[in-house]
Amino acid sequence: MRFWLRNEEMALEEMVQRLNAVSARTDEIMHQDITPLCAADIQDQLRKRFAYLSGGRGQDGSPVITFPDYPAFSDVPDKEFQNVMTYLTSIPSLQDAGIGFILVIDRRQDKWTSVKASVLRIAASFPANLQRVLVLRPTGFFQRTLSDLAFRFNRDDFKMKVPVTMLSSVPELHDYIDKSQLTEDLGGTLDYCHTKWLCHRTAIESFAVMVKQTAQMLQSFGTELAETELPNDVPSTSSVLIAHTEKKHKAKENMRLALDEGRSILESIREPLARSTEQSPNQDQLDNQTTVQRLLAQLNETEAAFDEFWAKHQQKLEQCLQLRHFEQDFREVKAALDTLAQKIVTFTDVGNSLAHVEHLLKDLTSFEEKSSAAVERARALSLEGEQLIGNKHYAVDSIRPKCHELQHLCDQFAAEVGRRRGLLGKSLELHSLLEASMKWCDEGIYLLASQPVDKCQSQDGAEAALQEIEKFLETGAENKIQELNKIYQDYELILTQDLREHVQKVFQKQESMEEMFHRRQASLKKLAAKQTRPVQPVAPRPEALAKSPCASPGIRRGSENSSCEGSAQRGPYRRAKSEMSEGRQGRGSSTGDEEESLAILRRHVMNELLDTERAYVEELLCVLEGYAAEMDNPLMTHLISTGLQNKKDVLFGNMEEIYHFHNRIFLRELENYIDCPELVGRCFLERLEEFQMYEKYCQNKPRSESVWRQCADCPFFQECQKKLDHKLSLDSYLLKPVQRITKYQLLLKEMLKYSKSCEGAEDLQEALSSILGILKAVNDSMHLIAITGYDGNLSDLGKLLMQGSFSVWTDHKKGHSKVKDLARFKPMQRHLFLHEKAVLFCKKREENGEGYEKAPSYSYKQSLNMAAVGITENVKGDVRKFEIWYNAREEVYIIQAPTPEIKAAWVSEIRKLLTSQLQAFREASQHRVLEQSQSLPLPATASASPSKGNTRNVKKLEERKTDPLSLEGYVSSTSLPKAPEKGRGWSKTSQPSEAPEDNDGWSSAEEPLNSSDAEEEGGVGPRKLVPGRFTVVADDEKGSPDMLVMRSGDLVEVVQEGEDCLWYVRNLTSSKEGWVPAGSLSARLGKSSSAQCLSSSVW
Repeated sequence: MRFWLRNEEMALEEMVQRLNAVSARTDEIMHQDITPLCAADIQDQLRKRFAYLSGGRGQDGSPVITFPDYPAFSDVPDKEFQNVMTYLTSIPSLQDAGIGFILVIDRRQDKWTSVKASVLRIAASFPANLQRVLVLRPTGFFQRTLSDLAFRFNRDDFKMKVPVTMLSSVPELHDYIDKSQLTEDLGGTLDYCHTKWLCHRTAIESFAVMVKQTAQMLQSFGTELAETELPNDVPSTSSVLIAHTEKKHKAKENMRLALDEGRSILESIREPLARSTEQSPNQDQLDNQTTVQRLLAQLNETEAAFDEFWAKHQQKLEQCLQLRHFEQDFREVKAALDTLAQKIVTFTDVGNSLAHVEHLLKDLTSFEEKSSAAVERARALSLEGEQLIGNKHYAVDSIRPKCHELQHLCDQFAAEVGRRRGLLGKSLELHSLLEASMKWCDEGIYLLASQPVDKCQSQDGAEAALQEIEKFLETGAENKIQELNKIYQDYELILTQDLREHVQKVFQKQESMEEMFHRRQASLKKLAAKQTRPVQPVAPRPEALAKSPCASPGIRRGSENSSCEGSAQRGPYRRAKSEMSEGRQGRGSSTGDEEESLAILRRHVMNELLDTERAYVEELLCVLEGYAAEMDNPLMTHLISTGLQNKKDVLFGNMEEIYHFHNRIFLRELENYIDCPELVGRCFLERLEEFQMYEKYCQNKPRSESVWRQCADCPFFQECQKKLDHKLSLDSYLLKPVQRITKYQLLLKEMLKYSKSCEGAEDLQEALSSILGILKAVNDSMHLIAITGYDGNLSDLGKLLMQGSFSVWTDHKKGHSKVKDLARFKPMQRHLFLHEKAVLFCKKREENGEGYEKAPSYSYKQSLNMAAVGITENVKGDVRKFEIWYNAREEVYIIQAPTPEIKAAWVSEIRKLLTSQLQAFREASQHRVLEQSQSLPLPATASASPSKGNTRNVKKLEERKTDPLSLEGYVSSTSLPKAPEKGRGWSKTSQPSEAPEDNDGWSSAEEPLNSSDAEEEGGVGPRKLVPGRFTVVADDEKGSPDMLVMRSGDLVEVVQEGEDCLWYVRNLTSSKEGWVPAGSLSARLGKSSSAQCLSSSVW
């Protein structure tokens, strides 16, 4: 770095010296070092032309200055005269000026007095050397004679350094100066134009100033560039380089303009000579041409000096920018390598099964592939640094250590990956051996379980079974563990405590299985050797099976097989299952054999559950890492289409949450039940709450499908699929969570089938029911999100209990006569959603499209508040029909289910809901009876306090005795709860209703609520109960001890309306009083109205 700065200082010093020399030479050329006076400064004085330098020369080369006839010469101020003389004498070269000037004073038209004054003035103030003064005296006879006499008598007044010669005529002048060196007014042939001469002089001097200023500007600019501090980051360095380059271009442009100006001046000087080849240039023209050429040479020198400096400065900035890029890339690459080093350290697990090790190896390979980009970038950056060093970069001391560090980090990472791969390779080898041993043991157990015991009673059957066993044992040399100590020695580096225990258990299982075979061999040999008497069938001993677990021993251990191994195992599983089934049908096998067979089948189901669970977790991981994570990869951004940007959460939903649950929690807990698969139901029951996340995923699936259809052809998905080497596209993997949640219930059914007599059967049954409930909730939610047109919040209606499509007839007490008949014959197709607080009626609309776009949508039509709903379970004429009536049968909806079973399920669910509501009312009424009864006057209360209110109550009581229909004294002042607005099925009216007809339905309602669509139903409004006396027309068969009992024929008095759909009623027949639910009360009072109408209005 110091070397470069020293070179920079030397380059700047060299350029400054050269530019200073240019400025000095420019002054020398223009004689600015002697007389710093320019034509532009005295341009007006020169235009007076009282003296001029024509370019003529004397015989010895002396410059000629001509003073033409100028009448106002005496009026020229001394300052102006001095300036003009000084400037004219500075124009010729120093060599010519050293010879001395010849002054030609033309006074032919003047007077002697003027001649005398002019000569004396010139002699007194001429600033340079004089060689000769030639005066053309007046031509008039009198003035000429006078000048001769006066000059003779006043000679002493003209004493000068050079002689003054009085000339009488122009020809005499030619004796001293050749005609070619004199202008035309002096009888010469010299072509002279004072205006053109003045223009040339001004242009030349302006060009000289431009050359000097350019040199000074470049000198200042070079100093600025050299003194600029180099930035420490890429953007600032780039900005400095760009700014300096722009300034350099501007300086070069100024130099170009100056060169153009000089060439233009030179061309204007040469132009007259080019037009007239006969005319030779005078000395002044030659001097001007030489001056311009010398100035152009100085300008070229200035440009060359600056270009040389700029080349070094530009190289410095470019190398600085290269260094900043290298340093920035080094920081990024080092950070990436440090991250990789931290991640590779976490790869400490050697696996607990063959599938786990294969998965770890795949993870390591995937990690290595993903890391290869960072490693290759680091190695490329190291080579780039070496190239910078080879190009003699000024920061070699900074670049070389970084290159060495990058190489070291890459080598260290590669070595660590290789070490990890070696350990996993040993682990894979060990687990392959363990898997082979366990598979061999399982096949041996299958063999023992599949041998028919009754056929072994004959000698031939026993010999055949014995040969089958011996043939199987011969395969053990390749599959079983030979020496346990050798295993410990060969795999010492990877043997953790858990893995060591696992090896011991597998070895014990192998020994147990061999012991079972030896016992079976001994029994079969006896049968084959002697058949003199009936032989009892020999079956495997239960205790031997207990000592020989068929599944992988140990907590969180499983025989995870690959897909091909899994299929290989399922073959013997099906064969064993079929043979055992045949055996059970054909003979009575022992309890031990049957239990052993069921245990084998349970283990097979458990193995399938674990294998598919691991495959499922691995597939989710592939999707998240191979697709979702790549959407955030800057290197893949260019492949993502506009429609896919910011759609990651929509496309994948909560798949990451599902993956973490299964990978971190559920899979590990499943592995805990590998030795007791019949208890696996408990694992599902403990995690039921977490399975609710599948509902969120399924609800998002339509949006995900929509994004996929729009962007399926995006190059991003194709590139990711190619990297993952997937045969199926992403949409197939996005269906995996939906497929998996449905798979669990099949596996649980299979496990329950083989565990009916086991300890965990009840848990399995409950887990199966819970998973089916989750599937139903997921399915219901998919329909629920398709509802359109409902203004409220569906979550306010409580949990969705059931949903389905039905045929619906409406039956209202009021309606338009024109639509009654139509409704009787044409039912409406409606999709019903039963919530805890309301039932929704919707119209199903099929959609056109593909995939989820073909899913139906539901247009909201009407809702009924469950607090005012009752049901009639059976309708005459059709076992599939039932009634939902509303507001004391003011509105009746006849529902026809697709099947009787569906009807029974809906009726049962509604009955449960109404029963629970009624129970809640009863519990709440126990408080209100005590609270509100204190404010109600009882018949026995004769005395009251003398307050105004009590006096009024007593008065009302007396009026009531007189008029039994007056109940004002018993109406509570408590305001009723405010219902939601109309249109959402929750509005409430205050019209009185007639006493309802007797029916045998269910209801928990208090007051009628208007749930019809005002626009479609024609504005039919419900009515409510009013205080008064009524006759009970039906017994309260479902009465509760907490409620008032009413019998058919009783006379009751409805006193007042309370809260929670309860009415305070006094039974005048039994002299008892209490609270009664409105739905139950309205169904049992009064006589039915005669005219009910059937409505078919579209709703």
